Amino acid sequence: MRINVTKKEVIELVLKRKRWNELGTEAVDLKQMFRTILKWANELVPSESGSILLDDPLLKHKTQKQGSLYFVACYGKGSKALTGASLPASVGIVGRTYTRGKPYISRNVKRDRYFFDKVDKKIKFQTKSIICAPIEIRGSVIGVIELINRLGRINYDSKDLTLLKIFAGYTSTLVQNSLDAKRFRDLSIRDNLTGLYNDRYFYSRLAENIRNAQDTRGDLSLVFLDIDRFKDVNDTYGHLAGSHLLSELGAILMSFPDRDDILPARYGGDEFVIILPSTDIHSAEKFAERLKKTLDKYVFFERKVPGTSRALKLKGVITCSMGISSLKTTPGSRSTVKHLTEALIKRADIAMYASKHLGRNRITLATDLAIPS
Repeated sequence: MRINVTKKEVIELVLKRKRWNELGTEAVDLKQMFRTILKWANELVPSESGSILLDDPLLKHKTQKQGSLYFVACYGKGSKALTGASLPASVGIVGRTYTRGKPYISRNVKRDRYFFDKVDKKIKFQTKSIICAPIEIRGSVIGVIELINRLGRINYDSKDLTLLKIFAGYTSTLVQNSLDAKRFRDLSIRDNLTGLYNDRYFYSRLAENIRNAQDTRGDLSLVFLDIDRFKDVNDTYGHLAGSHLLSELGAILMSFPDRDDILPARYGGDEFVIILPSTDIHSAEKFAERLKKTLDKYVFFERKVPGTSRALKLKGVITCSMGISSLKTTPGSRSTVKHLTEALIKRADIAMYASKHLGRNRITLATDLAIPS
């Protein structure tokens, strides 16, 4: 039996729930896990086809409406075409199972008003009967496991549905264990307030990127940024508002990069750093300019936060001063990784303070300054 599983990136996307903060998928082979679950389900409840579908929680979070269900693992006729595809989470028997959070058995789909026949038409398949069970994590439904067309007998029965519910629970447990393992691992490398990587992890990744750049004779840049007049925010609106500001900026830095290899981190206090691998100083400057424009347009404190009497809705008020350094413009390119790590940070930091002294809310390149080696 061939079981098709979607790309790892899709699995990670649909498991990445914002309310879990830094939770993500662990190094556990989720693709193999889904294959095993469907294999066992088919052995105990033989069926022509079966699928595991997970929801699109990012879309659902933003719109507060039902999003989509993704086919993350499938077997049977047409399964290769279905894998990775999606369907609205509000339609069909699968959608009803998902939205109601209750198991469902349909012994004759032709008489079932909830049956959605467009999938059959797409893969040229004939569904006769279906059993579905919801997959839940912490009381929230995140997907559905379904089996279609019972083999070996006329139809599905209540025992088959009970077995499928067991597999749905097993799926929930394995996914939850994977997420929890990643969470505990991330506690040592994440900043609790902003969700960004902490300074300890930043140092190790910067050193790693420097070694890679040396091996490939490439470049990398470092953006150092500091919130302007952060003390004024604390003094005017309270320290809770200040903490919320840090959290909001952290969310912006996490969502802003358009490349997976870019690493934003909280350096300490109201200071942040961004590693830009394979990026020269002028490309890094363009990146920083885009970030600056994003911050200029962003509405901070759009909702009321503890310590404030109303939603402050500050636009164009919260700004950052930035400094940029790059490996190839840092003296001593043949120095040790430790020396280059310290030099890159020092030069970007000095450039950031130059931005402060020049009037704040601006970008300064280390190459524009006379910085001693």
